Amino acid sequence: MAHLLSAEKISLEYPTKQVLTSVTCGIDDGGRVGIVGRNGDGKSSLISILSGRLEPTSGQVRHRNGLRVGLLGQGDDLSDAGSMGVEQALFGSTERYVWASDPKTRAVIDGLLAGVPLDKDIQELSGGERRKVGLARLLVGDWDVLALDEPTNHLDLEAISWLAGHLKSRWPANKGGLLVVTHDRWFLDEVASTTWEVHDGIVEPFSGGYAAYVLARVERDRQAAAIEAKRRNLMRKELAWLRRGAPARTSKPRFRIEAANVLIEDVPEIRNSVSLQKMAVARLGKKVVDMVDVSFSYPGTDHRVLDDVTWRVAPGERTGILGPNGAGKSTLLSLLTGRLRPTTGRVSEGQTVRIGVLDQTYAGLEEVQDDLVREVLGRLKTVFQVEGRQMSPGQLLERLGFSSAHLSTRVSQLSGGQKRRLQILLVLCSEPNVLILDEPTNDVDTEMLTALEDLLDSWPGTLIVVSHDRYFVERVTDQQYAILDSRLRHLPGGIDEYLALVTAPVPPTRPTAESPRRLPAGSPGHPGAGRIPDAPGRSSGQERALRKQLAQLENKLTKSDDLISSLSARMAAADHSDWVALQELADQMDRARADRDEVEEQWFDLAQTLEGD
Repeated sequence: MAHLLSAEKISLEYPTKQVLTSVTCGIDDGGRVGIVGRNGDGKSSLISILSGRLEPTSGQVRHRNGLRVGLLGQGDDLSDAGSMGVEQALFGSTERYVWASDPKTRAVIDGLLAGVPLDKDIQELSGGERRKVGLARLLVGDWDVLALDEPTNHLDLEAISWLAGHLKSRWPANKGGLLVVTHDRWFLDEVASTTWEVHDGIVEPFSGGYAAYVLARVERDRQAAAIEAKRRNLMRKELAWLRRGAPARTSKPRFRIEAANVLIEDVPEIRNSVSLQKMAVARLGKKVVDMVDVSFSYPGTDHRVLDDVTWRVAPGERTGILGPNGAGKSTLLSLLTGRLRPTTGRVSEGQTVRIGVLDQTYAGLEEVQDDLVREVLGRLKTVFQVEGRQMSPGQLLERLGFSSAHLSTRVSQLSGGQKRRLQILLVLCSEPNVLILDEPTNDVDTEMLTALEDLLDSWPGTLIVVSHDRYFVERVTDQQYAILDSRLRHLPGGIDEYLALVTAPVPPTRPTAESPRRLPAGSPGHPGAGRIPDAPGRSSGQERALRKQLAQLENKLTKSDDLISSLSARMAAADHSDWVALQELADQMDRARADRDEVEEQWFDLAQTLEGD
């Protein structure tokens, strides 16, 4: 296997920090390397050195003769484009018929820039659009090695899924090289066959993607813990010998490394859903936020960002909101929090609701930019209840990855990731019972994400998450909804169902299931009912039989929705000290939702048949 590039004993030093220390690494033909590590540990520096954009303090980097390396940095890669149009920034003066005749180029444009006009001025693009254009400009080139620094930033789920597929099929097997720095763990697992962890100035390789990396880390940590325990025992024995004389004969301790299933067999369930719902109802009561027949249009436009949305948020609900960029996810959150008023319909919240919002900016930190972190913490309550234990703000901050040294740092001097951690802490310390997270994974490394997920596992309230990080959404939420065509749709099949919907035509009358409590589209009384056209080549008798069967399924869906609503009300009103009754109701709810999902799938299949597909 041919060698593409290598680094030999490279070091990188800044006046105040040693970033890399005598690092030796390289990539061969066919190598697919994911690079992980904490913010500030040198991931971006490493990828810049390997691609030839940054000179190391010492050591050397060797490239194969004629090697073409393409780099996508974290910054704006279109700063040289000025006032060009998108097409000119991508292809210069090349005529459209020339580049459009290349299937690979067309695939990149269709996959990343489907919603971006090619004649649009670069200066008029949003941040997300600029990122997509910069990535597309790199991908249409012919490279032996691609070095990508946080390529999924600002990309929506569809674009991330497309990019993963593109990178897996871009080169033939055992050809080309990929270096990717990312905190998106699903993406890392999809594209990487090797993982490098950058920490403490070194680069430590692991075979496999993120899942294999985590397992190897657990093995490494357990072995290190066993070695440390053995060393301590030897030191105690040595001390005893020094005090008492010759030591007694002892047997050699042994440590047995178990298989992966043994490593996790004693780990409890991630969340105790019944217990959390019990605590959530106690804090929130029966009503959280109700959105009924809500539509919204921005002033001066006729376009409805949201159209006829009904969503009754339940106590203890853990929901992920999906949708492409610009679909209306942030608008939905603003309606929930009262920042926006609906054009039509109503939004009402329970009397005990206290909402905490983590937005995409660093809101809440502007007023404390010149303060020390310890001064900010000093204004908070002295203790908070976490997992039944009392913790101080400093302990919470430590749990989120801060060290004691950071307490003496001014907020303005924190890195982007550290500011995000402090912002998360301030939101949690406001003790909300409804927590809304809008893109919480931005600027956050994998260790911080793991710590945040662990904290949210025991958080007893209603959680609503908007994120394009698939791993995070599936990890912390129990159900997902999507905003599609200005409507809110329930996704029993989760993100896989969402990706299937956005990559294939959707029948206009498929039940949208905006909420388990709402009538599905096409059901009696819904505006879309009865609009299925007659399919050619089918007798009128067959048509009537199919429509009768469709009506029966619609009635079943209505009854299922009523049953789910009834069970939700019974759970809210139940005695929350009666665990047996609560568990029984939870089991009934699971069965009811499973039955509804099955009926909905039958409805969908029949609707497709009636449309003549």
